[in-house]
Amino acid sequence: MNLENYEAEASVLGSVLLDGTLFKELEVNAEHFSYMAHKKIFHAMKKASDKGEFIDVVVVTTYLGDDISQVGGTMYLLQMTESVASTASMKQHERLILDAYRLRKARECAIDFINDASEDALNNLVKNVQHYRDLSTSKQEKTTYDYLLEISQDISNPREKAGCLTSYHDFDALTGGLQKGDLIIVAARPSVGKTAFALNLAAGHCKNNGLASLFSLEMGTKQLLHRMISSEGRINGRKWRSNTFSDTDFRNAMRAIGVISNWDIDIYDSKRSLLEIRSAMRRRIHDKPEGNHLVMIDYLQLINPTARRERRDLEVGEITRELKQLAVELNIPIVLLSQLSRGVESRNDKRPLMSDLRESGNIEQDADIISFLYREDYYKKDTLKGNRVEVILSKHRNGPTGTVELQFEKEYGRFVDLG
Repeated sequence: MNLENYEAEASVLGSVLLDGTLFKELEVNAEHFSYMAHKKIFHAMKKASDKGEFIDVVVVTTYLGDDISQVGGTMYLLQMTESVASTASMKQHERLILDAYRLRKARECAIDFINDASEDALNNLVKNVQHYRDLSTSKQEKTTYDYLLEISQDISNPREKAGCLTSYHDFDALTGGLQKGDLIIVAARPSVGKTAFALNLAAGHCKNNGLASLFSLEMGTKQLLHRMISSEGRINGRKWRSNTFSDTDFRNAMRAIGVISNWDIDIYDSKRSLLEIRSAMRRRIHDKPEGNHLVMIDYLQLINPTARRERRDLEVGEITRELKQLAVELNIPIVLLSQLSRGVESRNDKRPLMSDLRESGNIEQDADIISFLYREDYYKKDTLKGNRVEVILSKHRNGPTGTVELQFEKEYGRFVDLG
């Protein structure tokens, strides 16, 4: 019988120290912790949260004050953060804390009954044990009626439940927009236009009053802004290297900068681990909870996993699984770019297949949408299709599959509808 769970308590507190936005999601409170040091740390976190401060090691140390030495010092707080492999396990560890708490309280009730074996004491024992047995960290489940009511409201207000629109008519018609809770894979061979397509999706979302968060693991913020300005202002992207802008380019760039400055878009180019990406997502949504959020990550194979595994495909599978869980938990669409293997090059028809996903792991299982970009001019310079790009939806968990064609203005990094 495990009446105390030191590891679970340390893991939960360490998760909050890593990602302060998690504190408001906690179902446990100070009394559920068995170790006095952990109770004191929790109280310090609550004081900081009540005053609207973002929780981290420095803030908690400050609120602990003279008690810092009683909890093991700042070094103990740092050790707790280092012991956390993934904050995704926090809810499971909360349940372990609560299980131990229930057993401690049930034992106390049993001892009280032994000391006073009366009819009233027996009734109290049964009542209290039932109360602690029913205690759970899980939020109350919705009833079928609750869901039916929610669905009727969705039907009455269809625009409120529409996905994040991309401004590409045929693509939005096929997908209904990028849906909240979905993990969307966009995969292609190098230099086909994955990053440009992601930037175009983010731009379309921002133009529809959305909030976009772009995690770039390959390019710096300035490079990405150059691309966005080129796309919005129709400026040849090569000119950023030579710095040979005409007067027209200058006017178009200034106009594009003015437009982009009004978008609510954050670019992160230093977040490389899954833990850092999760934390930044949570903080962004914590700061703007009412916003219509869209997240882009460029790209999957460059993300550092929370824990090293013996095979890379297992690490990639863990990354996609956690990102899918995060999309559901935060109720946002996450667009994840991915590389394709060289296997596509060996076929006569070089349109990508799901088996071409590099280090696929559980990608096919976790993703709600798997889409591929295919440009015939990438392989055949004299093609009659010119700069047309096929966006191939090979998997669509909640809708149809199919292909949408867009025009790719390569010099600008700009995708446009045909016609």
